[in-house]
Amino acid sequence: MTDQQHVQAERRPTTKHTVVVPNSVDMVSVLGPADEHLGIIESHFDADVHVRGNRITLHGEPHEIALIERVLEELVQIIRTGQGVSGETVERVISMLRMETTEKPADVLSLNILSNRGRSIRPKTLNQKRYVDAIDKHTVTFGIGPAGTGKTYLAMAKAVQALQAKQVNRIILTRPAVESGERLGFLPGTLTEKIDPYMRPLYDALHDMLDPELVPKLMAAGTIEIAPLAYMRGRTLNDAFIILDEAQNTTPEQMKMFLTRLGFGSKIVVTGDVSQVDLPTGQRSGLRVVEEILAEVEDLSFNRLTSHDVVRHRLVGKIVAAYDDYDARGEQQAADSARTARAAHTKRGEK
Repeated sequence: MTDQQHVQAERRPTTKHTVVVPNSVDMVSVLGPADEHLGIIESHFDADVHVRGNRITLHGEPHEIALIERVLEELVQIIRTGQGVSGETVERVISMLRMETTEKPADVLSLNILSNRGRSIRPKTLNQKRYVDAIDKHTVTFGIGPAGTGKTYLAMAKAVQALQAKQVNRIILTRPAVESGERLGFLPGTLTEKIDPYMRPLYDALHDMLDPELVPKLMAAGTIEIAPLAYMRGRTLNDAFIILDEAQNTTPEQMKMFLTRLGFGSKIVVTGDVSQVDLPTGQRSGLRVVEEILAEVEDLSFNRLTSHDVVRHRLVGKIVAAYDDYDARGEQQAADSARTARAAHTKRGEK
């Protein structure tokens, strides 16, 4: 740090404040094992933090101190709901507070959608919470984002919740059976054996949310149906929660066919990743054009999730962000090349 920077640092106003954690709240839950959570807070803020008993003394710039106080308040609220706090939780609380949104992190991170066998399914990011709220409020909801953002998993949790609450009589899960250039006719086995690999992620998610022995019974009774998108043609689906997954692999015609299956008392959730289209070259994705077509239609909601909403391994989020940057650079280079070619063409014309 230069002498000038030292002088500027000395001139910054500082404040000192003490946060008292209620005696009913376990300090280890707040600070983390071996003070892990405290270390995360200190790494994100330019402030001195000292702990003595249940008193946390903060010293630094007023804005930073105010934010740390809010972080601690949110952690205490989350702990009071009975939810465990991890280092990831602390990171997410800090990130949400930095965004200065109206939603409180504790409200986002403690919203319980579904519980099964001691495991709860909750939104983990602000965009996920908004997506879940949109499903509650709208008849048709689109969740668009990269892998690992929870768009399909959360939709399925809402479907199971609606079935358990008797808001719908059945769940219908569907996907287009087109991936990585393969076609069903060229794959070995019966039709069921050909279709099963495409539906496997949906089966896996269901087994996370329901008792495993219950899933086959519900499927046999028709309460849960998992089928390729082609099987939806000609049907009207009443009193159902319908999810179309991998919607980026639908054509505009297939998307229209699916959305017009909507019947009375039903909800539709459409999920997909427009950066992972496996349709033949030159074929438009129905998910890419649907917002242009339906932008003015009421009771529809379009929700976008990003690499910041990835809830898998942290590296997945970094991989998604790196690919997004790469694609953006490629588009910029293509635009620059097109401009250069036009300029050269114009110059030749002038000669």
